[in-house]
Amino acid sequence: MLTVTEATPEDGDVVGEIHAESWQAVYVGFFSPEFAAEAIRHRRGKWRDVLLQKRDTVLLGALDGRPLAFTYFGSSPARPEAAEIFGCYAHPDGWGTGVANALMAATLRRIGEQGFGRAHLWTLRDTPQARRFYRKSGFTESGAIRDHDFGDGNPIEQVEYELSLP
Repeated sequence: MLTVTEATPEDGDVVGEIHAESWQAVYVGFFSPEFAAEAIRHRRGKWRDVLLQKRDTVLLGALDGRPLAFTYFGSSPARPEAAEIFGCYAHPDGWGTGVANALMAATLRRIGEQGFGRAHLWTLRDTPQARRFYRKSGFTESGAIRDHDFGDGNPIEQVEYELSLP
């Protein structure tokens, strides 16, 4: 059974685990081993504090009671009329199970319920699995590209996806 709930500070460790394991599986090849190890450690430990701030929304998708994916979204700093999905991550154990699809559908519903008519997000250009997922979820490329520095001084190209909500 697939479920989606709003994450609470008590979910910080599980959100961190999903984030770290997803990063380990997808992003580690973009960085030096030292930087990647520190980035993964940071992602594993930061979420309780993020959730305590209650600034944006974090939804947690679970399969048969096991949390396997999360989205993190709120008002877009660049486009006040739109929501931005700041992060969408799935634990590798959840890939292909449908949990990410259910989570994205719930995320887009929640964004609409919050009064936004549009949503956008950024993803690394060289992550074909993520890009296929966003297209399958109804997003299209906006044509915007930016360089993003994750903190190691080596910017990586990101592409923007956007979606109009019903």
